[in-house]
Amino acid sequence: MQKSLDDFNNWISKAINSRETDRLINSELGSPSRADALGGDSQLEAWGPAAAPQRLRCVDTFRGIALIIMVFVNYGGGKYWYFKHSSWNGLTVADLVFPWFVFIMGSSIFLSMTSTLQRGCSKFRLLGKIAWRSFLLISLGIVVVNPNYCLGPLSWDKLRIPGVLQRLGVTYFVVAVLELLFAKPVPGSGASERRCSSLRDILSSWPQWLFILLLESIWLGLTFFLPVPGCPTGYLGPGGIGDLGRYPNCTGGAAGYIDRLLLGEDHLYQHPSSAVLYHTEVAYDPEGILGTINSIVMAFLGVQAGRILLYYKDQTKAILLRFTAWSCFLGLISVALTKVSENEGSIPINKNLWSISYVTTLSSFAFFILLVLYPTVDVKGLWTGTPFFYPGMNSLLVYVGHEVFESYFPFQWKLGDDQSHREHLTQNIVATALWVLIAYILYKKKIFWKI
Repeated sequence: MQKSLDDFNNWISKAINSRETDRLINSELGSPSRADALGGDSQLEAWGPAAAPQRLRCVDTFRGIALIIMVFVNYGGGKYWYFKHSSWNGLTVADLVFPWFVFIMGSSIFLSMTSTLQRGCSKFRLLGKIAWRSFLLISLGIVVVNPNYCLGPLSWDKLRIPGVLQRLGVTYFVVAVLELLFAKPVPGSGASERRCSSLRDILSSWPQWLFILLLESIWLGLTFFLPVPGCPTGYLGPGGIGDLGRYPNCTGGAAGYIDRLLLGEDHLYQHPSSAVLYHTEVAYDPEGILGTINSIVMAFLGVQAGRILLYYKDQTKAILLRFTAWSCFLGLISVALTKVSENEGSIPINKNLWSISYVTTLSSFAFFILLVLYPTVDVKGLWTGTPFFYPGMNSLLVYVGHEVFESYFPFQWKLGDDQSHREHLTQNIVATALWVLIAYILYKKKIFWKI
C-alpha cells in the first residue's frame, strides 16, 4: 500500500514539475508563454489538438550565445578594439549580438504564439498579453536600464527615451501583433508535400511580407529623400570631422534628424560611438526611431526561421536547405548593397543606422548559425548547447541583472593597472562567467524570470 502511494506521489510530482517547468521556460524575452492553457474561447477545433511541444534547444542556445557575447562586450571586452562598436560603418564582434538577439526573438514569437493558439488562447486575450509585455519591456528600459543615470539623478529633463529594451519592446509588439492578426494553423507534413512545398512557408505569410516590404519602403524613402536642414539629402555619414568636416551637425542624416526633432537632443544617447573617431558634438541614438523599422524587419526574418522549423518539422533536409537558401539570398543582397567594402557601397553596413545591409548581413549569419546549430544540437544531439543554453533560458534576468550590477563586486573591482588588457580581460571573463553560473543555478532550481 505504501509503495503504491509513493509511486502515485512520484507520478503526480513528475507531471506537475514537467508542466510547470515547460510553462516557465517558454516565457523568454519576446515570447508569450506557449503553455497558457486557457479555458473559454477555445480555438482547438481550428488549430488541431494541443500536443505537448518539443522544445528546440538550438533556439535557446543561439539566444544564449548572443546574450553572453553581449554581456562580455558591455563589460568591456578586455578593452580590445574589436569588442567595441564600430565608430560608424563596418562590423566588429560587438556589432553582431544585438541583431542576433532580435532575430531569435522573432523565431520565439512565432513558435510560442503558434503553440499558445493551439492550446486554446483567444486572440483577444493574447493581444492583451503582448501589449502588457511590450509595456513592461519599454518601462524596464526607461526606468531601470538607463545610461543617463550617469549624468545624475534620473529626471524627465535628461531621460533617454530610446534604448535596447525599448527597441525590443516596440519590435516585439509590432511583429507579434502582425503574426497574431494573420495567424494560420500550421499545415501537416502531408499538406506541405502536396501544395507548393518549396514555397509553403512564404506563401502562407504573404500579408505579413507585404507589410514588412511597406515598412522597408518607408525606411528607404525617409532615409534617402527626407530633406534635412543644413545637410545633403540621403546623407548616411557620421558628421563631425567626417567627410572633411563639411557636415559637422548631420550625424546620421535623416535618422538623427527625426530623433532630434521628435524626441529632443536631451532625450537621446549622449555618447555615441561616432564621437570617438569623428568628434561629433550632436546627440545621436543608435536605438532611434528610424532604425527600429529595420529592427522589425530583422525580427520578421527570425519569424521566417521559426516558420521553417515548424512547417517542415521532422524534415531535416528541407529545413537545412531553406536555411542555406535564406543565408545565401540575404548574403547576395548584402554584397550588392555594400560591394563587399566598408564605405564604397550604396548602403554600407552600419550598426548606428541599422541600415538594411546591416540587417541582411546579420540575418545571413543568423541563418547560417541555425544551419549549424539545428542538426548539431536538436537532430544529432552532438552538443547540448551548454553553457549557452542556460542564460538563453533566462535572458531577461541576465540582461537586466548584468546592467544593474555592472559596477558592483564581484562583477567589477579596482584594477592594479587600468591600462592592462590582461587585467581587464580577466575581470570581464569572470563577470560574464558569473552570469552563466547564475543562469545555471536558476535553471536547476527551476527559477525563470518572465514578464
